[in-house]
Amino acid sequence: MTPPPILRRLADLRGLTDTWHDAHETIGVVPTMGALHDGHLSLVEAAKDRCDRVIVTIFVNPRQFNNPEDLANYPRTEVEDARKLARLEIDALYVPDPDQIYPSGFATTVSVSGLTEMMDGILRPGHFDGVATVCTKLFTQTTATDAFFGEKDFQQLQVVTRLARDLDLPITIHGCPTIRDIDGLALSSRNLLLSDRARTLAPRLFEEMETVAQGLAEGQPFGPLQRAAIDRLEKTGFTQVEYLDLRAADDLHLLDAPTRPARLFAAAWLAGVRLIDNIAV
Repeated sequence: MTPPPILRRLADLRGLTDTWHDAHETIGVVPTMGALHDGHLSLVEAAKDRCDRVIVTIFVNPRQFNNPEDLANYPRTEVEDARKLARLEIDALYVPDPDQIYPSGFATTVSVSGLTEMMDGILRPGHFDGVATVCTKLFTQTTATDAFFGEKDFQQLQVVTRLARDLDLPITIHGCPTIRDIDGLALSSRNLLLSDRARTLAPRLFEEMETVAQGLAEGQPFGPLQRAAIDRLEKTGFTQVEYLDLRAADDLHLLDAPTRPARLFAAAWLAGVRLIDNIAV
């Protein structure tokens, strides 16, 4: 199979998308930072099901990293990514040069309030400003009609949905189910950074979340379930559980009980790697 054309300049991308719009074709975009796994590929498949044309973008966005070491260590596997995308027959792979996203003198930041003032918005200062800014750039550069994001990063999904709505961007945001490995670990590019031993322990995060969810379904109070799960994770080898929260699915407000559609959110460190996950309750 032939790998998709790799475009690095906005002018080349627009040369394609202009012809697609002239033909009244819909365009789906799957924004990524590369190191593609089956979760990303499921988003591409969802885009292909809904849209006439599909663009995958790869851009390791420095503005959403608040830790320079994390940025430096982020996996970069462009050649392998292109190979994985070849079998899906996408229409373009956009890997913009940095100056195509942040040209000299770039001075604009897109910021979404409310949804970013909790969880990763507090623990990773500036992260969601970086996400919102780069997504706005990618939406306007690709002129996509539809964008596809995984529910694994549920807070990010809500932030991007809100910015598109608030700014009247002519794009529909689609949330797609989290894809998990056979042992339950949510697929993530950061999983590549786990040691062999840490990889065997990592599924415990999802297991403990399921235990809490089952307890809630049985009517048990959240507080004791939360404390017990955190204690077990720390005894397993997780060095820090940053949060294990029950929150409303729409506005992410904290809940004491799942009295309306809710999700359980978790972030924890294991062997120097930060893992996040969430499940519906």
